[in-house]
Amino acid sequence: MDISAADVMKLRKVTGAGMMDCKTALADAEGDFNRAIDIIREKGKLVASKRADRAATEGVVLAKVNGSGKTGAMIVLNCETDFVAKNEAFVAFAVKILDAAIANNAADLDAVKALVIDGRTVENLVIEQTGVIGEKLDLPYYSKLDAETVVAYIHPGNKLSTLVGFSKAGVDTQVAKDIAMQVAAMNPVAVDKDFVPADVVAKELEIAKEKFRQEGKPEAMLDKISQGALEKFFKESTLLNQAFIKENKQTVKEFLKSVDKDLTVTAFYRYNLGD
Repeated sequence: MDISAADVMKLRKVTGAGMMDCKTALADAEGDFNRAIDIIREKGKLVASKRADRAATEGVVLAKVNGSGKTGAMIVLNCETDFVAKNEAFVAFAVKILDAAIANNAADLDAVKALVIDGRTVENLVIEQTGVIGEKLDLPYYSKLDAETVVAYIHPGNKLSTLVGFSKAGVDTQVAKDIAMQVAAMNPVAVDKDFVPADVVAKELEIAKEKFRQEGKPEAMLDKISQGALEKFFKESTLLNQAFIKENKQTVKEFLKSVDKDLTVTAFYRYNLGD
């Protein structure tokens, strides 16, 4: 049967599938538009099933802040190859999911996957796009951050992003960006030493003790000198105590105090696709 170019274009707009896939689906559905949509969706499920054991380690990490500047969100959308990760349509699809998550104030990853866009859940859309693109897609990560001021930073290449929350509203844009870039570059484990998880502290102490033990330090001194090593760890690995990357004679805490004595960081998220 004759398949009109207009119907092919309409189906492509609805599904995002390629021209030939749309034409084939319409032919298989004998011109029934809704059936053609179902055929393309079923193809996505089939491709997703066949590629379930593939490693989806490429992709994008995107972060964004809502209009009030008080809520930010970050998502990771994985694919199999860097070629697809750089495709404009793939990035646009990830942005679409992120925008929906922010607009609906999604609380967690399950809530994001349950969001409905264009009549389908995000979870189903990801499966459908697997069929369109021909690679395994995965949506493994989502985080949301609320604060008086939230800033998002996406490192060029879309592989690394950060979200940082501040204690006060109206933080200078450059100041906020500098701290978000600090988080990206220096990969702190926590905002301050009081926020470092207990298991991380225990592990660092054990590493320090073993190091000093191997150096021949007396067993009775290990606890005391390991505490000194732990303090060094806090200085290097907690955001507020790190040297500020734009002025390493100041800590991040000192820099923020120089801007506003009451300004501090309340929380942050960082995701690097390579970690």
